[in-house]
Amino acid sequence: MLTSGVAIGSISGAYGQQTAKPPVVGFLVAGTQASHGAWVAAFVERLAKVGWTDGRNVKIEYRWGAGDVRQITEFAAEFVRLKVDVIVTSAYGVVAAKQATSSIPIVFAAYGDAVANGIVASLARPGGNVTGLSIQPGELSSKRLELMRDIIPNVRRFAALVNTNYSGVTQEVIGIRAAAARLNVEANILEIQTADDIDAAMATLTGETDALYVYSEPLTNANKAKIIKVATAARIPTIFGFREFVDAGGLISYGANFIDLFARAAEFTDKILRGATPADMPIQQPVKFDLIINLKSAKALGLNISETFLTRADEVIE
Repeated sequence: MLTSGVAIGSISGAYGQQTAKPPVVGFLVAGTQASHGAWVAAFVERLAKVGWTDGRNVKIEYRWGAGDVRQITEFAAEFVRLKVDVIVTSAYGVVAAKQATSSIPIVFAAYGDAVANGIVASLARPGGNVTGLSIQPGELSSKRLELMRDIIPNVRRFAALVNTNYSGVTQEVIGIRAAAARLNVEANILEIQTADDIDAAMATLTGETDALYVYSEPLTNANKAKIIKVATAARIPTIFGFREFVDAGGLISYGANFIDLFARAAEFTDKILRGATPADMPIQQPVKFDLIINLKSAKALGLNISETFLTRADEVIE
């Protein structure tokens, strides 16, 4: 699998030796090579399996947005100027690409409620130039809070770190508040928009919350080391949507398998490169969901997680 930033970002000199110009895929990565590199590599690997190899019969141009909305918007406009054949992206990159072009096909590897956010007309018939894989953030947020209650039965208040720049945040917050009311716990929504906002938000947590729910998207993913370091020092249990947060020392994650989503996005891209139109390609949803628990983090926090709960996990990091 292609994993290194150098390998992912390189463009082969073979293009100059080809007589026919290969199609160009503009990969607008919402995060960084550290946060999204493995997902991008899964896309590249699957794309090669279905017949498109970077440097041979397709050219992939990469732009890394690092969770910066302004930078992502500029990259989307750049791809339009370059007249790429298809744009592949996720998260806020979907909004930026949609705003930049109504003609270049767009494939999103992961996005929230694409219908509610006006990205597509319907799941079955998207219409327009956008298709891909949609997750349902409100439903998942409710499940995560239930899992948090199972691990921390005495939780009475929790903080939710959410990036208000991300268009899917509305459904996420609705789901968080609804689940909190049902579980009879207090929800404190901490709004952020930049990396600097994260520092200020995290500084308010000590002694004020029993757990931290992190809305997992490119900005928080790119800054996960900082988030986890502060939460661990304050002995605050954490729950996330991406397993990468748990690999980095977070307590628990539950959500769609993003390696699988990005690999499946390559299949959409393949069809478009062969002549299909996004308007007629139904939006798909995740089929793999993972519950990951970091037992080392639990022990550091003084949490005893029952064997019954551990058996529910898809993976336990020890």
